[in-house]
Amino acid sequence: MTSTSGETGEDGSGSTTAPTTTHAALSRLPPGLQRMLVRLRSLWLGRILVESVGKFVRLEMFDRSMTIAAQFFTAVFPILILFTTWASSRESNWLADALSVPEETRSVLEDALQGAGGASFGVLGTLIVLASATSLSRALTRAFTAIWAIPRPRSNLGSVWRWLSVVLVLSLSIVLARATSKPLDSVPPDGVLPIIVAFALDLAVALFVPWVLLSGAVHPRLLAPGALIFALLMLPVRPATVAWLPHALVTSADRYGAIGVAFTYLACLYAASLCFLATTLIGKVIATDRGELGQRIRGIQGLTGSPRHGSPSA
Repeated sequence: MTSTSGETGEDGSGSTTAPTTTHAALSRLPPGLQRMLVRLRSLWLGRILVESVGKFVRLEMFDRSMTIAAQFFTAVFPILILFTTWASSRESNWLADALSVPEETRSVLEDALQGAGGASFGVLGTLIVLASATSLSRALTRAFTAIWAIPRPRSNLGSVWRWLSVVLVLSLSIVLARATSKPLDSVPPDGVLPIIVAFALDLAVALFVPWVLLSGAVHPRLLAPGALIFALLMLPVRPATVAWLPHALVTSADRYGAIGVAFTYLACLYAASLCFLATTLIGKVIATDRGELGQRIRGIQGLTGSPRHGSPSA
């Protein structure tokens, strides 16, 4: 059983590692900066900020975000192409519209779909695509276990459904909000319902993905702050991306062709991955904080600040 104080160590062993690490880091700073950080840590917002920034740097979130973005690109796009080959030819235009593919490079997508359709994928091809796509789930699992400082769930045949479900959910979510925006946009009040649907979708995905990949080792109640922050952050990020991405794709296609389009998608996925991991980390810091809000999130019935691996926190 771990400490309930909310100050959990990076190794998940209790409440002494994090303060010790923090004091060691503070001792290397100039005295004036030390005093400022001590004052900040006495305030809830300052404490959350200092802890989040420190853990963000220690856990190398920039590198992890790039890894996840690359895995997302190589895992989700083939699955979307696979789904499209099973549908009518009309669906290829829908996929291109959902992904904001510029006219200059739509022929590349059409060639990929025709080639995939000609090969008919088959059972073996489908299994290969799905198996390779699980690398995204494993990369996310490594990131989540680092954030929550818990042992990585055992990888066995029972884990396959979790990996596949996460990949499929992420594949559908990338186009679902865009696909439902136009039909819902005309429902009064204008433009409000698509925002609500997108918010609910982001909240559900950000809650479902870590809960499933961690095999329920972290209670959904502890995951809720990070999921809520992610959904709120995506409210301005999503329309900004919709406005920026088509122009960026066209510019990249004009200058560099298909490879430029690929790099633009990677940059967009990197930003989304960074937002996802950063908000998950901030949510963890909030949920395990020693303050009143953290205690309320953990619950008055002794919900642990550091989750127990192997069973949901209660």
